[in-house]
Formats: sequence, structure tokens, C-alpha cells
Amino acid sequence: MSGMDGSGVPETAGVEAASSSDARGDNRHMPSEDCVAGINSALQHPTVRFLREQMEKAGCPVLPRMIRAMNCMSTNHNGSYGSGLGITVCCDHMRSQDEINQLLIHELIHAYDDCVVKNMDWKNCAHHACSEIRANHLSGDCHYKRELLRGFMKIRGHEQECVKRRALMSVKNNPYCSGTAAKDAVESVWDICYNDTRPFDRVP
Repeated sequence: MSGMDGSGVPETAGVEAASSSDARGDNRHMPSEDCVAGINSALQHPTVRFLREQMEKAGCPVLPRMIRAMNCMSTNHNGSYGSGLGITVCCDHMRSQDEINQLLIHELIHAYDDCVVKNMDWKNCAHHACSEIRANHLSGDCHYKRELLRGFMKIRGHEQECVKRRALMSVKNNPYCSGTAAKDAVESVWDICYNDTRPFDRVP
């Protein structure tokens, strides 16, 4: 794991799967050294450990050095996974240990998909949409309490609505997917991908 270098998100060969950032009322974030410590702590989180174990079993070990702490200077995502590059944590968006934990879980699901899905193509809107649906559903990003903190108050059906909203935001950020293509991709793969819980036996 690298320290903070303030250089921004590195260029990638291909498309990054990024964790969406819903609008917030303030821009407070933790100091860089606390963010790096938070990443080290998150590596011991039970779900993070489980996902790393599953990745290793699948032949794609995620080493600590593959998780980078950076100032991303971005307004639309908290972190990202780049194929062959690993995970970037945008420390200038992190405000708590819980947010770091959630981000790593989300991005590790993308990494898992990249490892086990045959011919995974992040430029393909349907492929990207499927991984975003899975990452938002399985990571706990759309837990009721998190939605309340974001200002979304719907009681019934909140989880599926949240997963769809956040998946669509992320796919729209894919330069290969227009707004219409992103929406069509999310709708076309929704049923199969929402119900795909691998590598978990059921939704955590």
C-alpha cells in the first residue's frame, strides 16, 4: 500500500469501476495519515478478509500494496478499481472508518468479478452494470441507515431503488456508456445480477 502522494488517480489502460458518491452537505474528510491507518484497519474487517481469501482461492490474490491511498480531487467517486492496477481509496472523500470499510468491500467485489468472470470487459456497459449492481447490493452500501444519512427517506423498496440508482450513476461515468446505454444496461442485467451473490452464500 502506498502512502498519500497527492498526484490524483493514475491513468489506466481501460475503464475503472468506481464507487459512486452521493451529494453531501459538507466536504470534511480525515487527515491522510488517518486514512492510511483506516485502510490498514479495514484489511482486518471480516468481510474484507473473506473477499481477499476468495480472491486468493480464485488465483487473484489482493496484496496490501495493490490498495492505494490517494487524493483523487474528484467530485463523483470515493474510490475505484482498475483492472491490473488494484484499488484506489480517495482519502479526500473519506470521513470515517465505516466509509473506508464499505469502499474496500465494494471495490473488492469488482475485483472478484474481474477475476472470475470470463472475458470481463469494463468497456461493455452490461458487464460494468452487472458488477455495479452486485457491488452495491452485496457491500451493504444501500443499508437503510446509510440511505437515511444520504437523505433518502423511502421505507419500502429502498434497497433495490438505491442499488439501481447507484449502479446507474457509476455506469454513466463510464466513457463508453451514454446515459441511455447505461440505463438500458442496468435494466437488461438487473434480475440475474441482483440475485447473483457470489462469493457469498447469501446477501451479507
